[in-house]
Amino acid sequence: MIDFDQLWNYNQPAETEKRFRELLPDAEKSGDKSCHAQLLTQIARTQGLQRLFDTAHKTLDAVQAMLTDDLTTASIRYLLERGRVFNSSQKAEQACPLFLQAWELAQSAGEDSYAVDAAHMIAIAESAPDQHMEWNLKALKLAESSSQPDAQKWLGSLYNNIGWTYHDSGQYEKALDIFQKALQWREQNGDSQTIFIARWSVGRALRSLDRIDEALAIQRGLLKDIEAGAPSDGYVYEELGELLLLKNNPEAPRYFQLAYAELAQDTWFAANESARLERLKTLGNR
Repeated sequence: MIDFDQLWNYNQPAETEKRFRELLPDAEKSGDKSCHAQLLTQIARTQGLQRLFDTAHKTLDAVQAMLTDDLTTASIRYLLERGRVFNSSQKAEQACPLFLQAWELAQSAGEDSYAVDAAHMIAIAESAPDQHMEWNLKALKLAESSSQPDAQKWLGSLYNNIGWTYHDSGQYEKALDIFQKALQWREQNGDSQTIFIARWSVGRALRSLDRIDEALAIQRGLLKDIEAGAPSDGYVYEELGELLLLKNNPEAPRYFQLAYAELAQDTWFAANESARLERLKTLGNR
């Protein structure tokens, strides 16, 4: 089977789609229906990340027509990606049943990584806060107990998600504890980008705990990384603006301007955080 999953770049979905499409002729000629169907599910995922939801559904319609009872892994991935497209297009009520089907099918098939994926997506899509935590903890328990490396790789993301569930419910000390655990895991198993995000999350929790100087030290450290060549990051600029605003520092508007310029180009942020984006624009013009 073609190992196309190694070609994923979630920050560049259009480029990833192009790479996947280059593999399609070989997948079709191989006669491996599972490989072909799974590749199409990932093309649909790239399309969903580009917010091409109708196109993604059409791609998944083609996958659905290919599925048979023996294509278990392809069926799981189809359910996951159909659910993700619904969830990304603000149709969580249609996404949750698909994620639940994927969870049950993956568990019965012993596909731990996809089961963890399904559980973490249910946690994201569910509207009830207690369900967020319940499903995140189910995913975490499976990832921690599984002997499958692909399932264990989910731990960093799960620590991050659980941290944000605590944070969103105002449990900032618990959020900080789990973000620090996520950072430790990322430093041992992650890459520069995931470590960067984990450090940012620790800093964000510190701001919520009014530990402003500690938070500022972290964000300034991340700024130094950007100045040394790390990718520009609007969230770092936003945090610097917020922290400097709390300290009545006249440099705050400059960072809000930088944050607005960066995040206004982010299609997800513009679609889902319009009030926050407008706030950045207003504070940047002071």
